[in-house]
Formats: sequence, C-alpha cells, structure tokens
Amino acid sequence: MNIAVVGATGMVGTVLLKVLEERNISITNLLPVASERSVGKEITFKDKQYKIVSIQEAIASRPDIAIFSAGGNTSLDWAPKFAEVGTTVIDNSSAWRMDPDKKLIVPEINAQELTKDDKIIANPNCSTIQLVMALAPLHKKYTMKRVIVSTYQSVSGTGVKAVQQMENEMAGVQGEMAYPYPIHKNALPHCDVFEPNGYTKEEMKLAREPQKILNDRSFSVSATAVRIPTAGGHSESVNVEFEKDFTLTDIRKELHNTPGITVQDNPDTNTYPMPIYAHDKDEVFVGRLRRDETQSNTLNMWIVSDNLRKGAATNAVQIAEYLIENKLV
Repeated sequence: MNIAVVGATGMVGTVLLKVLEERNISITNLLPVASERSVGKEITFKDKQYKIVSIQEAIASRPDIAIFSAGGNTSLDWAPKFAEVGTTVIDNSSAWRMDPDKKLIVPEINAQELTKDDKIIANPNCSTIQLVMALAPLHKKYTMKRVIVSTYQSVSGTGVKAVQQMENEMAGVQGEMAYPYPIHKNALPHCDVFEPNGYTKEEMKLAREPQKILNDRSFSVSATAVRIPTAGGHSESVNVEFEKDFTLTDIRKELHNTPGITVQDNPDTNTYPMPIYAHDKDEVFVGRLRRDETQSNTLNMWIVSDNLRKGAATNAVQIAEYLIENKLV
C-alpha cells in the first residue's frame, strides 16, 4: 500500500503520521508531501527516513491513497489531480464536505456508503465528528428533533500560529497574533469567519454536516462556537430534543455500547469528560448526562474529544483502513 500524506509537516499532518505508525496499515511506501521549502528534508516514520517530496512528484508516483491536511485551497487544486491518476483522496479540509457528489464519512456511522468510485472522500469538521459520534446511536433509537450545541474549542483547532500566540501570552512575550484579541485568560465567541447570517463558518459546519452524515434533514442543529485557552481537545455542551421519551439508564447503555464512545458520567466521584484526559486518545468521551427539566424528551450532555486525533487524523486513517479492508482501493 503506497500512501501519500499531503501536509505532512503541519499540526494535523504530524499527528496523521503518528496515527499511521500506531495502527496496522501495511505501508509499502510513504510519500510525505509538504511545501516547496521543505522538499528534500527528511522525516522519520517507523524508524525509517523518508524524504519530503513535492506534490507533483507524489502524483507521479500514483499512490493508492492520499490523505490531505493542507488547507482547502490545496485540496481544491490538487485532490482532483490525484483522483485523475486513480488515487483515492481522503481530505481533512472543508473543501469538499458539502459537495453533493462527495461522501462525508465518520467510519463508525456511514463508511458502508463508500464504493470504489469514491475518489475524493471528505473528513468532517473536528467538532462535528465528536458530536455525531454521540448523536448517531441516540437518533437511531429516539429520533432527534432539535440539537443546540455550544462548543469550547482549543487553540490547536486554529493551528500552530494560535498555539504559539497562547504560549507567548502565557509567557508575557509579544508575538504574532492568530486571533484579533488575546486568547490567554479569555474566551472568543468567534471560530472561523463570520457569514452574512451572523453565524461563523464553524457554526454553520455544525449545523449542516450532521444532516449530511446521518443522511437526514428532519432534525435541526443550532450552534455557538467558542475558542478557549486550552492547548488541545474540544468540548461541547449539547441539548437534544427527541421525538420519543428515554430513560437515562437506556441513554448510558446506548452510548456505552457504541464503538468509539467512552461514557464518563458519575457526579458522585466527579467523573466527567475533560480535554486533559482526552489528550492523545481516539475515543469520544460523553458525560454530564441529565434530563432537561424545562422540556419533555430532552437530554443534556457534555462531549469531549482530541480534535487532532478522532477530530481529524484518526478519523482519516480509519477511512483508509475501511477502504483497504473492503478492497475499495
């Protein structure tokens, strides 16, 4: 299996390589791709040295799979060129997510939709992935009507520049700003750019992507996305109104029996999900399960996941694993 990683030296790219090392994909040849200034430099993967190659060189090598994590414009320009030579692209950017001709995949939920003809596959937004992981089994059993979600997203979701800004501010150092305001000792209700309707792009991703993944537009999602000064891990406060009633015991059972979900929900022992515990893990952690006492058939919950792993790299690698296992590449 020949695999290209486009954006190999970036924040998600380095995690992608780490996840590929940890998992069981048999890689014959790795093609790390980065910007022109990095071409020729070496990275270490599974105790071997690999030279960084240009994107044109990677296309010429006709890899079986190319995992992209290099931004939307790069994906729009280059993913079709890989697809033309027979490579299956798994793209981490927002470029193809809402394209009606492209699948938006969370393997535990809808990998069965994939076929050999899918040459560009979209990886959902990080905050969407952890949300739908928890919602999907509950929707199946109780039928969602409306979801209200407020996110508490780490600076790593913005990238290296934002992490550096926070570290500079913590150290009292003046430096380049990724955000329009300080992030240390602050919270910014501003993730991505504002759209004409007053919502940010991140909030609209949360509204639209779950409907596409679950192939169901009968429920609605309203989101507020907030950036907080944590280095890694996204958290979400979620309120879900269902058509059918539920017991908390059954909710816990459904979530506990869902692959990829870990329930952490015991107020007596102060057990609940937190970014510090989700760090470097692939599970989606769910807790603070309780009824909304103001409205019937409505649940409150708290969802946490490592946004660079299940929210990006791990989900992409799981898609690759599914393609290989089912002989779709």
